[in-house]
Amino acid sequence: MDPLFDFFALLSAIARSTIDEAIGRGLATENKGEGSLYDPVTQVDRAVERALRSSIEKRFPRDGIVGEEYGALRDGARRVWSLDPIDGTRQLVCGLPTWTVLVGLVEDGVPIAGMIDTPRLGELIIGQASGTLLIDADGTSELATSQVTTLADARLSTTDPYLFDADAAPRFDRLRQAAMLTRFGLDGYAYGRLAAGTIDLVAETGLKPHDWQALVPVVRGAGGVIGNWRGGDDMNGGDVLAAATRPLFDQAVRLLAG
Repeated sequence: MDPLFDFFALLSAIARSTIDEAIGRGLATENKGEGSLYDPVTQVDRAVERALRSSIEKRFPRDGIVGEEYGALRDGARRVWSLDPIDGTRQLVCGLPTWTVLVGLVEDGVPIAGMIDTPRLGELIIGQASGTLLIDADGTSELATSQVTTLADARLSTTDPYLFDADAAPRFDRLRQAAMLTRFGLDGYAYGRLAAGTIDLVAETGLKPHDWQALVPVVRGAGGVIGNWRGGDDMNGGDVLAAATRPLFDQAVRLLAG
């Protein structure tokens, strides 16, 4: 592994230690959602982001940092670290194991490296242009997406179908009906599974940059395609589509874009 991979591994270790300590103090939860939307944040989210920020500041004091819980530091910096300290907090408060820690490195507006860390499963996935690696109890292995090219053979995932608005819901349903099967509830972990070749397609809306910036290098480093529902690269609108192959991506776009 190169120094950047090593640093992501260090961030994973720091996050995992912080998580264990914070959970040991109890899982106090607040709702930051509006109206009927339940959008929880815990002291774990905040403790992890503080720990990650401190480590990045020490190693890269000139880089910017943008996190879900504490906003932007050195806004306008050429290199920016994007932090989602706990992606899938709803899973965390339900005692499910597939919540993740997401860290992305963005240079001149382009995500160039990222990690999806799944502490309770012991899986750390790190991606950049040179490839995507999985580090787990079995060691280190290189990941590659599946070679699925048709929707009829595709395993599709989205976090929650009830998060789609009235415009996106019927478009996603067209995609769901065309796919072989659909699984829900994985949040950022679904993109790790796509990189590992066990999920072929992920479609979501309403994502913030900290939700997707770490995912882009992981998917692309494993040979996959990730962009928006219209087939472009700009995901700032919040609609994200990831696929194992270009033909599969293009087929999904035709159903989602209309």
